[in-house]
Amino acid sequence: MAVSAKLFGKFPVSAFNQEVKLSTDALKCALFTSAATINQDTMQYFADITSGEVANGNGYTTGGVLLTSVQVTYDAATNTTKVDCADPVWNSSTITANRAVFYDSTPSTNKPLIGWADLDGDKSSSNSTFTVQLDSNGLINTQVA
Repeated sequence: MAVSAKLFGKFPVSAFNQEVKLSTDALKCALFTSAATINQDTMQYFADITSGEVANGNGYTTGGVLLTSVQVTYDAATNTTKVDCADPVWNSSTITANRAVFYDSTPSTNKPLIGWADLDGDKSSSNSTFTVQLDSNGLINTQVA
């Protein structure tokens, strides 16, 4: 099942302040359990999520995995900008998570949050591949008037 990410409300603030550079920075996906509290309206930085990240080990490294094949494209016919990447994958892992959080890991402090996805309940892997399958519209898909 493909997941659609929701942008954090303060992501545009971070983008307009040039704290996040989607084309050049190291973007990551971290996994969280149901114990995590995600507030789309008030959270701006990765450190704002204070609990619930999947534990380090068993194929998962704290902070998540690097997003690969990140592309930012614009379609003039539809006035749509799309940010897409390869689906985040954890190989040979034993993981249970129900949320994925996307963020910019490049800054040494204040790592800006981009978006998050609800995985529709707990999803697990047992010494196998855990994949967050992104929607075909990408991580971000926005249209200007």
